[in-house]
Amino acid sequence: MKQKRSPLSILYSVLIFLFLYAPIVVLIVYSFNANKSRGSWGGFSLKWYQALFEDSTILNSLYTTLSVALIAALVSMVMGTLAALGMYYSRRRMRSLLSNLANLPMLNPDIVSGISLLVLFVFLGFRLGYVSLLLSHIAFCVPYVIVSVLPKLNQMDRSLFEAALDLGATPVQAFFKVMLPEIMPGIITGTILAFTMSLDDFVISFFTAGSGVSTLSMTVYSMSRKGIKPEINAISTLMFVVVLALLVVVNLRSNRENKKQKKGVR
Repeated sequence: MKQKRSPLSILYSVLIFLFLYAPIVVLIVYSFNANKSRGSWGGFSLKWYQALFEDSTILNSLYTTLSVALIAALVSMVMGTLAALGMYYSRRRMRSLLSNLANLPMLNPDIVSGISLLVLFVFLGFRLGYVSLLLSHIAFCVPYVIVSVLPKLNQMDRSLFEAALDLGATPVQAFFKVMLPEIMPGIITGTILAFTMSLDDFVISFFTAGSGVSTLSMTVYSMSRKGIKPEINAISTLMFVVVLALLVVVNLRSNRENKKQKKGVR
């Protein structure tokens, strides 16, 4: 029997979400304001979105952001999956140690990671630019794939892979036909998370991009220093919608997998 929530607890939850999302709602509304001034409403208009896509600086930053996020997510998918497999077949103590090391970049403050990567590139004499930006994004995206794939490996029955080998399959065939389908939901979830985190990053990009390379978040920051323009509202709205859509996809996939597991148990 489900316990009914009191009106006070419901009101408290509504106030919390209102506090969190009211600024974003205001930003979205004013991105459609015909007036440049935020002090008055001049009617519904899409001209700021049109101005946004006519700005070459913003378009170049958008291309850099999407290309880095996509490449980083794909490379992290491969590296993270292989790392999770290595951890899965390690001894318990080693697996625990490697798991803690994999979680550390996610718990570490972004500014520490950004400065550390900057110092590393300078120490190696590596020129800051697109490649250094891409390597930095791969470095902090890999752990998100690991933490998504490793639970799927732990849930998998090891005897399935061994049975495939006993039936004559090679290790490669057993992996692609038996193991990979079992862990694919974790791989997809981790890849989407990696893409989202790369798309949303500012601090690490700020330290490792160098001159001449700018992501969308860095461009928004530089524009905001000169005064909030209506185009910034439009950019922020689009970024919020994209990240929200990706997170909804991740949550829907997780809910589906949980329902399948519950049905399997029954």
